[in-house]
Amino acid sequence: MWPKITKNYSPNFNTLKRSKQKIKFIIIHYTGMKNESSALKKLCDFNSNVSAHYFIKKNGKILNLVPDQYIAWHAGISRWKKYSSLNENSIGIEIHNSGHNFKYQKFTISQINALKKLLKKLKDEYKINKKNILGHSDIAPERKIDPGEKFPWKKLSKLNLAFWHSLNEKKIKKLRLKKIDSLEEKRFFNILDKIGYRRAKNIKFKNKDLVKSFQRRFRQSLINGILDKECLIISKNLIK
Repeated sequence: MWPKITKNYSPNFNTLKRSKQKIKFIIIHYTGMKNESSALKKLCDFNSNVSAHYFIKKNGKILNLVPDQYIAWHAGISRWKKYSSLNENSIGIEIHNSGHNFKYQKFTISQINALKKLLKKLKDEYKINKKNILGHSDIAPERKIDPGEKFPWKKLSKLNLAFWHSLNEKKIKKLRLKKIDSLEEKRFFNILDKIGYRRAKNIKFKNKDLVKSFQRRFRQSLINGILDKECLIISKNLIK
């Protein structure tokens, strides 16, 4: 069953239409604002220069802010594989959540149920590979941390709506905080490159940001930016 979607258009989009074939990615965000109505107002404010295609409220209601065929302004400076500035090739979904600055909470059951339906619809309609359903922190690790470590990537992967490893988390936890050597560290970052992660050219960007981004996605119980054997074995599993 397709989700019920209400139109609530934002003026913030590129007026030139794009073809279906241009849409390769779905990028998931949280709003990071205390108030749901304020978040929605910002996404629809002409002066804010931000928007997304969809907005999922706490109660699970889905609002369509920008039609899919237009480019919304949600990804900003971003990179994944050979792509940069992913707005052009993606659909952005904002889920209301106050975020890390305001007592970051779990996403509601209603939100996740609505998201599952929306992802299924978009994935089928645009033939999007599950590996291209990403978080904002995946494509901009030096400046973004949403949707964060409470986002249920693992659960979505069981519905073929996200990418996840196939390892037993209790078993690999034994490798946590165990140091790796320089060759293993190089191997880890080479694997991240194959997965799609890109390091920013900004000199302030550090490998620690990239490790944290990886952990927020694939090892959500500990985000410390420290590369260990647990992270390494997860990365190896992801490219099998």
